[in-house]
Amino acid sequence: MKIKNIISVRKQANSFKNSFRGLRVAFFEEQSFKIQVIAALVVVLLMFSLPLHSIERAILILAITVVLSLELLNSQIERALDTAQFDHNPKIRDIKDLSTSAVLIASVGALVIGLFIFIPYLT
Repeated sequence: MKIKNIISVRKQANSFKNSFRGLRVAFFEEQSFKIQVIAALVVVLLMFSLPLHSIERAILILAITVVLSLELLNSQIERALDTAQFDHNPKIRDIKDLSTSAVLIASVGALVIGLFIFIPYLT
């Protein structure tokens, strides 16, 4: 069996195109995502400006990835529920609040991780 039959390069390229379109939509239409991307860029600049160990860099990248991924999922949930909601529904509000809470927990965790890693290098 040829590799070409197993993996469709065109389908895979289209998937990447759609993924990058989603990132563009999130960055330009979701304020929270934009703020988190800017914060992530600051962390990456600090990460490469300071003599961090490889494991510290990996932990920071993981924290950034978790926060941004959860924010994207939160945006998906909110948009889907906004599309389906025709009137005020307290259960939909609860679902949105739960989704946002996951992002908050990840963001606070990432902040604590960043402080633990950066403070020794900055003092």
